[in-house]
Amino acid sequence: MGPHSTRERAGDRLAVAPSMEPALDSVKAPAARVEADLRVVWVSALGVALGLGAAVIARALTALIALVTNLAFYGRLSTETVGPADNHLGWLVVVVPVIGGLVVGAMARYGSAAIRGHGIPEAMEQVLFNESRIPLRMTFLKPVSAAISIGTGGPFGAEGPIIATGGALGSFLGQVLRVSAQERKTLLAAGAAAGMSATFASPVSAVLLAIELLLFEYRLRSMVPVALASAAACGARLAIVGSAPAFAMPLVSAPSGGALAVYIAMGVVVGLASMAVTRLVYGIEDAFEKLPLHWMWWPAIGGVVVGVVGYFSPRTMGVGYDNIDRILSGDLAGQAVVAFCVLKLVSWSVSLGTGTSGGTLAPLFTIGGGLGSAIGAMAAWALPHAGVDIRVAALVGMAALFAGASRALLASVVFAFETTRQPMGLLPLLGGCTAAYLVSAMTMRHSIMTEKIARRGARVVSAYTADFLEQILVADVAAAPVVVLRADDTVEKVRAWMQRDATGSAHQGFPVVDADDRIVGVLTRRDLLEGAAAGDVRGRVKRPPAVVFDDSSLRDAADHMARERVGRLPVVSRDDPERVIGMLSRSDIIESHVSRLQAEHVDRKPLRQKA
Repeated sequence: MGPHSTRERAGDRLAVAPSMEPALDSVKAPAARVEADLRVVWVSALGVALGLGAAVIARALTALIALVTNLAFYGRLSTETVGPADNHLGWLVVVVPVIGGLVVGAMARYGSAAIRGHGIPEAMEQVLFNESRIPLRMTFLKPVSAAISIGTGGPFGAEGPIIATGGALGSFLGQVLRVSAQERKTLLAAGAAAGMSATFASPVSAVLLAIELLLFEYRLRSMVPVALASAAACGARLAIVGSAPAFAMPLVSAPSGGALAVYIAMGVVVGLASMAVTRLVYGIEDAFEKLPLHWMWWPAIGGVVVGVVGYFSPRTMGVGYDNIDRILSGDLAGQAVVAFCVLKLVSWSVSLGTGTSGGTLAPLFTIGGGLGSAIGAMAAWALPHAGVDIRVAALVGMAALFAGASRALLASVVFAFETTRQPMGLLPLLGGCTAAYLVSAMTMRHSIMTEKIARRGARVVSAYTADFLEQILVADVAAAPVVVLRADDTVEKVRAWMQRDATGSAHQGFPVVDADDRIVGVLTRRDLLEGAAAGDVRGRVKRPPAVVFDDSSLRDAADHMARERVGRLPVVSRDDPERVIGMLSRSDIIESHVSRLQAEHVDRKPLRQKA
């Protein structure tokens, strides 16, 4: 037989072989992928431990914030939960946040600069840039610095630091144990989700937030440990704190069609507000970057603003979860809620822009709730027959501002439901949050969570789709007939054939088979043309052949190419893995994307086909 025999395939595609698994001693085939195995069970067990640990951390941080608050504003040693609003310091209240800012700035400079910020973006950075490795000291420095910042009047929620601390604990666990970078990312996300779940008793939204902002994927190996961690943390919180919802709100009725239209339209306005809030925060941060002072002093400067605003509106200081209760119940409404939320926005945005240690969720919920309440009041006055409920409007505004600012749509909707347990609010929430999300996506390139990361040159993916290559079989695109080389032919003979034959000059790689048509290896044109022409083709083969099965997916094939550092793979069947029935190249994989691109074109004009 000549040096270039061919093998035909039946019909227009390769026949997919039955799923048999013979011994593969002479070829390197893709390893079988298993979605659920004992590693998943092991990581899930670690997730449960993280959930319990995060619940303890949440309670400890809450107690530490209360201790600092009592010391700073009331001069007493106590861990009783109390806010700064009832202090009797007078104008001296301005000094307290400044002192807190000085302490936090010193901790950041001489301890770790990583404590700066509101938690989630910093965790995202570690996932994207550092293989989810967070230093152990962050597990202690972040909650302590946040407790000082919030306890001295910082207008932040405790949830951001708890999320960051839970993530740091998960990352540390993933560094001391023998796990992969992917599993370490899962543990980081599990710790973060557990922190949020332990704070608000919101296990489902915590998982969704982890998926949308930390995992950047939706698959069993990562979702199960995160979900179990979140469930464990919430269960521990219920055992410690009780089963009451995080935010008290009277029961609301199902919305009318007119009211629903108002809530959706309100989402558009809140979406624009989320864009304005995000730009305000980063505009202030940019302004501080231009100051001729070391960043260590910035939190103290922000503390001046926090203190002055707190002097006129004491409720703007501290965690302020009770403010959300008042807005959602309708106790804080009208002009009072507008004035309060404007002052809260000023205090929070300036303080956050300094890079101090704090959170964003509670301030965004507060500001969004106030905005929604104000819009709802105007709509109720202008459209008295629409049946707009100011409390539902506040609920929608609360969630929609976070959905627009963070782009965590599903997490925002479910969070508002879990923390208030208002089933009739789900429909308005879905409509309003989706409208805000759409407007935010159309007006902002990055969210409040990703802007800082994007400035570092990273691209954060926010759209998760099924892997296109996973949906296509090798048999659908592999080339056949296959040009093969005989192992016992001389190199000189093959070179002569390549020079005179058009088929030989067109191909860049050739399977090598023996006298029984069994694959021996794969040689490229370079392998055949380099060096002297002495010897036979078999002598040029240096490694076992890397092959792919005809019923494997293109994702399996692409991964196998990457592992083996090759650009083409002979295609074999599972029942006879040493007999070549096709050939797959990198260009075949690239060409397979034409149908995907075609499906995204509205005009349906044919894309350029492979020549």
